[in-house]
Amino acid sequence: MQQRANQTQSLVFMECMFIGFNRSHLTLAMIPSSFQASVAVFAQIILHVSALDTFRAAVYEHAVILPNNTETPVSQDDALLLMNKNMDILEKAIKQAAEQGAQIIVTPEDAIYGWKFTRETIFPYLEYIPDPQVNWIPCQQPHRGSTCPPSGYYQYNTNVVYDTQGKLVARYHKYHLYSEPQFDVPEKPEVVTFNTTFGRFGIFTCFDILFHDPAVTLVKDFQVDTVLFPTAWMNVLPLLTAIEFHSAWAMGMGVNLLVANTHHVSLRMTGSGIYAPHSPKVYYYDKETELGKLLLAEVDSHPRISPTYPTAVNWSAYATTIKPFPVQKHTFGGFISRDEFNFTELFENAGNLTVCQKELCCHLSYRMLGKEENEVYVLGAFTGLHGRRRSEYWQVCTLVKCKSTNLTTCGQPVETALTRFEMFSLSGTFGTEYVFPEVLLTNIHLAPGKFEVLNDGRLVNKNGLSEPILTVSLFGRWYTKDALSISGGTSNAATTYLLIFTSLMIIALQNTVMV
Repeated sequence: MQQRANQTQSLVFMECMFIGFNRSHLTLAMIPSSFQASVAVFAQIILHVSALDTFRAAVYEHAVILPNNTETPVSQDDALLLMNKNMDILEKAIKQAAEQGAQIIVTPEDAIYGWKFTRETIFPYLEYIPDPQVNWIPCQQPHRGSTCPPSGYYQYNTNVVYDTQGKLVARYHKYHLYSEPQFDVPEKPEVVTFNTTFGRFGIFTCFDILFHDPAVTLVKDFQVDTVLFPTAWMNVLPLLTAIEFHSAWAMGMGVNLLVANTHHVSLRMTGSGIYAPHSPKVYYYDKETELGKLLLAEVDSHPRISPTYPTAVNWSAYATTIKPFPVQKHTFGGFISRDEFNFTELFENAGNLTVCQKELCCHLSYRMLGKEENEVYVLGAFTGLHGRRRSEYWQVCTLVKCKSTNLTTCGQPVETALTRFEMFSLSGTFGTEYVFPEVLLTNIHLAPGKFEVLNDGRLVNKNGLSEPILTVSLFGRWYTKDALSISGGTSNAATTYLLIFTSLMIIALQNTVMV
């Protein structure tokens, strides 16, 4: 610990101000100088071949040790002391992952000091991270970048990737901020990739996953095999719990997704996983303890050529070619979060239902094992700009359990259920090709191997009776209908090469080569 503390740099003030500690303080997962004693351990477990068909991935859900006060600036020494406490925990997890054969590990967003800072109070925790490819100090070469903001420096929420030698190989600035006034928004979304002997990787952070750029661009245009995803995700039932949406995104985009969430029960932060395109490999959701968790799994290096890779889906093929089921007279409005859905109740043990909102019609065929008298399920449809921001255009078809038998509670969070379905088939007349299939079971569990998406866009159960269901949803994002706005934070124009802070540590225990 003292060795790390002695490596701090003083702040450097120039025309613009670069801020920072020595790089090793925020990147111990990448084997800095104080970590050299462990290098031999890592080297012994690496499989030295030119290309690997599979790799062993790890993610760590970290219970962050938070500062006592984020409203008043602290000294650099106090900031470093807190970060070292978190890094000691992360170091232990990384060593455990290496001993179990991990070749790459992802740690969470905000993992070394937490959140809820101002621009001033975050300052002692920051460090300058250079561009991995360009030897450039922006404020000494202003013609290569934009001018400094009024405060004299930029602050970014940033991911960094290091290889086994401790070399910085990739860096990403978060674009879609969520209630993060301490950080600046980059001038444009960055698309960051790097190559390894076990596939092509991309990175982005937390709220970025809900937008086209950079998330969809990485997969569709840059053909990454695996996405690394650090997050500080607060679970929102019934559609946006971490394990539910992240596993659905991996399936909908046909890519591996390695998710490391922070762990903070009172803020509903939990839910990490290693997700393949066909099914979750391993996941973790725990609201009962305050402990971190290390997850490991074997993953296909190139999932697109895997025998289990899902075939292409036309999400509206079935729904647009059938005659809608008779619409029940009792269709009513209700809210999921701030979005007003049209709902219709599942009155019988089995049936065929359609509910529509504007251009979106959702069709459901179902059969329950037995309808519980004290449980009510509804089929819902929503199409429009989402939430208070009214910036993201959603299209959602959902079968959801109501909180009580009072229909006004439909759409409110609920965590337990008793009703089992022998069969369900959900589809919708989606206007977008980006649809993410979600199935969430009682007590916030996933259903690996218990559902599938057919080529014509139907989400159906398989392998018999389900566990009690909380929701079955098709979550669509119509990106071209999004409102044009930046999602939060301080929107100073910025380039991709200026000041940043590190919130992610990723260790590649296999040598990497920059693209």
